[in-house]
Amino acid sequence: MIEIPSDLNPDLVPLAFLLGTWEGAGVSDFPGAEKCNFGQSVTFSHDGRDFVEYVSHSWVLDAEGNKVKPLESETGYWRIDKDRKVEVVMVRDQGIVEIWYGELADQKPQIDLVTDAVARTAASGPYSGGKRLYGYVNSDLMWVGEKSTPEVPLRPYMSAHLKKVVTPEQVESWAKDLGDLPDDGIAFFK
Repeated sequence: MIEIPSDLNPDLVPLAFLLGTWEGAGVSDFPGAEKCNFGQSVTFSHDGRDFVEYVSHSWVLDAEGNKVKPLESETGYWRIDKDRKVEVVMVRDQGIVEIWYGELADQKPQIDLVTDAVARTAASGPYSGGKRLYGYVNSDLMWVGEKSTPEVPLRPYMSAHLKKVVTPEQVESWAKDLGDLPDDGIAFFK
C-alpha cells in the first residue's frame, strides 16, 4: 500500500512509493570483485522540502544469511519535476560522487536512471558510469544496477528485492484507526 504523508511536499507525490525503510537481499557480481549475496537496508525520507533523502547500507552475507562485512554505503537526494523527470545526486563510500537523470514511467511506479556525471577521488576504484532501474512491484521495492569501468563495458552488477519495514509507531497509528470499527469487526467486511 502506498501512503502519501500529509506533510509531503506536493512536488514529491509521484515519488511517495519510495518512502520508508526497506530491507532485503540481493546478488552482487562484477569482474574483479568477489561475487556474493548481500543484505541491504534503504531509507527514503523527507522533511517537507522538495527532495527525498536516500540512505543505503549493504553488507556481504554468508551462506546462512549472516552479516560478514560491509559492502557499500550510499547517500543522496532525489528530486522530480512536473514532467516526471528525476534527478539524483549520490555519494558513495568508495569516493564516488554521481549525478543521475531519469524518468518516472507513465502509469507505473518505476524509475529508470542513468549517470550524467561522475567524480572520483584518488582512492576510489575504476568507475565510468551506470544505470539503475527501481520498481515498486507487489508492495516490494526491487532494483537492478548496471555499471561500467574503463576496462568493463556496462553490465549488471547488483540487484535486490526489498520489503518495507513496519515500525512499532506505524502499527500503533494503524491500531488507533481501528477504533471506529464496529465491536464485532464483521461489519467491516460487509
